[in-house]
Amino acid sequence: MPDHTHWTPEAIADQTGRTALVTGANSGIGLETARVLARHGARVILAGRSRPRLDEAVRTLRAELPQADLDSVVLDLGDLSSVRDAAARVAATETLDLLVNNAGIMNIPERRTTRDGFELTVGTNHLGHFALTAQVLPALLRSPAARIVTVSAIAAKWPSGTLTDLMSEERYRPMAAYAKSKRANVVFTRELARRLAGTTITPVVIHPGAAMTNLQQHTRGALVRALTGVMEKFLMGSPEGAAWPSLYAATSPDVHSGEFIGPASRNQTAGTPKPVALPRGADDPAEGSRLWDASERLTGVSFPLTGSAR
Repeated sequence: MPDHTHWTPEAIADQTGRTALVTGANSGIGLETARVLARHGARVILAGRSRPRLDEAVRTLRAELPQADLDSVVLDLGDLSSVRDAAARVAATETLDLLVNNAGIMNIPERRTTRDGFELTVGTNHLGHFALTAQVLPALLRSPAARIVTVSAIAAKWPSGTLTDLMSEERYRPMAAYAKSKRANVVFTRELARRLAGTTITPVVIHPGAAMTNLQQHTRGALVRALTGVMEKFLMGSPEGAAWPSLYAATSPDVHSGEFIGPASRNQTAGTPKPVALPRGADDPAEGSRLWDASERLTGVSFPLTGSAR
């Protein structure tokens, strides 16, 4: 059995020759993931909505790591045309060894929709990444040992995260929509692992524990801000530590297809990464099939799977 007790990013092997695409890479956990992968020799493509913020992130990393092999691509997960354009560029020019579906939003106060009419949280956190993964699959299949790491959250285990009323049309609650999107990340990964059996691709899903990142930007009110400050000081980890599960899933030789990786502390808020229990029912093939069919129907995107990979 692998010993997860003392894993840190220092255990990462040389990543020279590997190419990684990281979404939401201009800040927080995504930027830290990109930084550590680049430090270990990977070519890293940073993806994000804002060209100026991407350029700033690249400048920051190059100042720290002058020899880093970095590129960037504008990607708005809430706009399927942007997803298609970014994926087409990557699929046409790259052999992709690692896709990190990291970007996410949470706690949007009022129900909003993506450019394509999806509820914004699920549309961004799940459907955008579903479409991206499908459309860069040819680049992943060119790799001898690719990985897909999708970033979920502890919220995937919340009862409010049931995948009924996926678009929150009957009732919208900000954190319930977030929980739906994070459960969808887990269910998607488990179904993807089933469908990619027999290929060279290993899908893994992680949760980063609790860390103060840009996801908290929508918290409102004096009491909420005060509580957030207390949580940041005493309970929540840093984006650096919160990136460990992604980095472990991306690089460890002990990772297996379909695993759920999270921090090892008792409450799973921080600590070295290890496999953790799936949300109840998330491995149900019937739920996986329903989510997959709904995702294809909503996005109009299908995975190019044939033969034993179907």
